[in-house]
Amino acid sequence: MNDRLCDDRDRPSYQAALRWLMGRINYEQNSAIPYHERQLKLDRMRQLLNRLGNPDAGLKIIHIAGTKGKGSTGAIVATILRSAGFRVGVFSSPHLYRVEERFVVDDTPCNSQEFVDLIDRLQPVIKEMDGQTHSQAEQMPGPTYFDVTTALAIQYFADRQVDFAVLEVGLGGRLDSTNVCTPIVSVITSISRDHTKQLGNSLVSIAREKAGIIKPGVPVISGVTADGPRDVIVQIAREHDCRLIEKGPQFEICYRAALDPQPHGRVDFSFHAGDVELELHDARLALLGKHQATNAAVAIATTLELRLQGWHIRNDDIRKGLATARLPARIEQISNQPAVILDTAHNSASVQALADTLEEYFRPARRHLLFAVSEDKDVQKIVSILAPYFDQFVATQYRQNVRALPAKRLAAIVTEELQRIGREETPVQSFDYPETAWKYLLETVAPDELVAITGSFFIASEMRQIFFGKNACQGEPIL
Repeated sequence: MNDRLCDDRDRPSYQAALRWLMGRINYEQNSAIPYHERQLKLDRMRQLLNRLGNPDAGLKIIHIAGTKGKGSTGAIVATILRSAGFRVGVFSSPHLYRVEERFVVDDTPCNSQEFVDLIDRLQPVIKEMDGQTHSQAEQMPGPTYFDVTTALAIQYFADRQVDFAVLEVGLGGRLDSTNVCTPIVSVITSISRDHTKQLGNSLVSIAREKAGIIKPGVPVISGVTADGPRDVIVQIAREHDCRLIEKGPQFEICYRAALDPQPHGRVDFSFHAGDVELELHDARLALLGKHQATNAAVAIATTLELRLQGWHIRNDDIRKGLATARLPARIEQISNQPAVILDTAHNSASVQALADTLEEYFRPARRHLLFAVSEDKDVQKIVSILAPYFDQFVATQYRQNVRALPAKRLAAIVTEELQRIGREETPVQSFDYPETAWKYLLETVAPDELVAITGSFFIASEMRQIFFGKNACQGEPIL
């Protein structure tokens, strides 16, 4: 990603804008995230956009929901469309370093002055909404942090006159702030268990929340193949009279790992829907892992739906997008000796994908895991998946969010699981600070070994800043 985040952020205007934004109700910083109509009212978000003059009205929006794969799918879609010559905005969350990373146009984040200008435009509108809220009998919160960042993204994309805006759902779908938009295509990448307190324990209930982004007559691309969740999506798409393009019936992908000259994937893709057919053979996939091939398939199908709608997207654009799309902290290799892999996996499906990819691409002498997780996740399940794959476990906790599970509690869960599977001799360490954990590993890991770092966006963010230091914007490692 090209970066304009390295400008001066010590200016009072920037710091004031950031403090104001961080002062909004922020459920990303809350271990008990609500998910019901009282806190997450779409009426509030619609009112905010109305007061801004409905900047979303002229946008060609690609709306992406799913338990996992949203970020990768959105990145591949955006890269394909940029390869075709279109200007593309991408709204994603959370961010690794700076909130401006959430608002990207043509692979370049919003800069600090643009951020300040946007906040200046939104503040009076939101202040007025806050005032109305406080005067009402039912004390409802004003626009939340995510409401505001969603509005910032939409306004920014309208200002920059993008050809397409890729909007990634933050949580669920039905009640998400992004769900006030009317897209030209809705995308559901996958259904697995995450945020079960908010979305329900069953895959069917989770699918129903994700499928809440489906709008009347708007085409739907789905990577969901399991019967129960798939049935929900099929039913809701039918009720809304939507063209549904699914992995399996209309498109499929075959993946194989490749190691020369560096780790990557090769894919064969087929698509048959409407008047569009495509057979794409031996395309290079820059993002590592079989799960990324599934994300790529959904992304290609999305761009081919746009082709069905009349947009000019060549097969060569698709190939180039697959070969060049990248996303920091998604099975990102940041060192060779030892091999250091950084990933944001934070639920059972994504940590399984990480483990499978490490098995496929790396054959180190020993594997070490440094990880931290949020206490609202299914920690026991995550640990049970990771336990057989590593020769040493180093538990820590991120410092920038209260949702972190304390390192000692995480280490205790790991120890109990290792005992259960007969690996009592596997060492388990815990450190309260990621810097201390990393220093320990640097002193003990040999050059022919591997360190995987995962468990949360938040630990990925903190570790990446440890690795890259002041050179983070240039992407120059300090290992």
